[in-house]
Amino acid sequence: MTYISAALFIIGTELTRGVIADKHCQVLASQLTQLGYRVDRMVLVPDDGTIGEVLKECVDTCDIVILTGGLGPTSDDLTRSIVAQMAQVPLVRDQATFDALYARIGERIWGANEQQTMIPQGFAAIPNPYGTAAGFMGIIPEGEREIVCIAMPGPPREMDPMFFDQVLPYLAQLIGHDDFSRSEYSTFLIPEAKLDELCRQATFNGLQWGTRFQDLKISLYLVGGNEEERSEMANRLNSLVGPSLLVAGDIMPAQLLTDLLVERGETISCAESCTSGFIAKLLTDQKGSSAWFYGGAVTYANEAKMAMLGVRDATLQNHGAVSEACVLEMAEGMLKSSNTDWALSVSGIAGPDGGSNEKPVGTVWFGFTSKHRSSAAVRVQLTSYGRDSVRRKASVVALILASQYIKGACLLDTVKKWQYI
Repeated sequence: MTYISAALFIIGTELTRGVIADKHCQVLASQLTQLGYRVDRMVLVPDDGTIGEVLKECVDTCDIVILTGGLGPTSDDLTRSIVAQMAQVPLVRDQATFDALYARIGERIWGANEQQTMIPQGFAAIPNPYGTAAGFMGIIPEGEREIVCIAMPGPPREMDPMFFDQVLPYLAQLIGHDDFSRSEYSTFLIPEAKLDELCRQATFNGLQWGTRFQDLKISLYLVGGNEEERSEMANRLNSLVGPSLLVAGDIMPAQLLTDLLVERGETISCAESCTSGFIAKLLTDQKGSSAWFYGGAVTYANEAKMAMLGVRDATLQNHGAVSEACVLEMAEGMLKSSNTDWALSVSGIAGPDGGSNEKPVGTVWFGFTSKHRSSAAVRVQLTSYGRDSVRRKASVVALILASQYIKGACLLDTVKKWQYI
């Protein structure tokens, strides 16, 4: 069978009552269109069982139906039972899903959570590492036609990775839609609206693009043309945004550094002020981090910088905590106490108070030192959308610059070319 048209069902009473806004339709429709599918219907329905009637209409006319929501543990989560009725099969326990959920929550599985391990017979479960409800996909027979039905959980932090990592590759392999050709890139520190504007400047020969906003990065998908043309568009984007802010593949900021350390068999430590330990958190989120991450010091107060890292009182009095001199002494003190190959430091003004004309909110200094090369420090002015945004951006900057420092790059040249951060 050929697969050309699709229908989207977004399920949730909180959506139909206007409590929260739907974002799934835009994400799913954009990606399906880029694959060459025609999206014929996008439907928002409440958690009250009324999806059955509308679903039957779409099964009669569309080749693919995608549902999000209604897979929770409560009595109004009816998606799995309605799909089973449409497919004329019973609900059965998926043992792999049950075992995985039991390993996570133990005896709490008995009761409401148990139903989340049930899927229509003959369907394949889609693992969900970010929640308790697995998705599933399978076939609903409709005469001589076989309708592909895919169900995913509603929360974006669960639905997005499931769709992009597992469902989208499956849809790309079906026969009937336009040929699928795209390249994936990871972008850092660039606002989504600005990234879209820059893509309009960089595109040529009808190349299209799509984005997926994630924590700490935005995934960029270049679609159409051939690999060389997509690579040329990426090069054009690089020239607009600056070095190291766009990299090929699905890469998180910490991987830029950790992959390098693993490859070289080296270690790093960190000294943090304004980021409050978030850099260390991102590094230790990586499995096996104890092999290359020694640890870090969160030295928020000046007294902590002096007591734990050996920053001199004269440095703080003459230059302040947010200064080149301070971050260099922080990094060097961390290197001395840890005996790692590399050390980084960060000190800045996260806001909302504490800024000045000379050092406005968003001013952050980064320091780097090593057994292998001379110390370096660089100042970056970050656009502030609140205290948390400065901290998170500063952590991403630190990870990117650390990898560049290890590679021997001139950090000042790197940040001078950065735009829109």
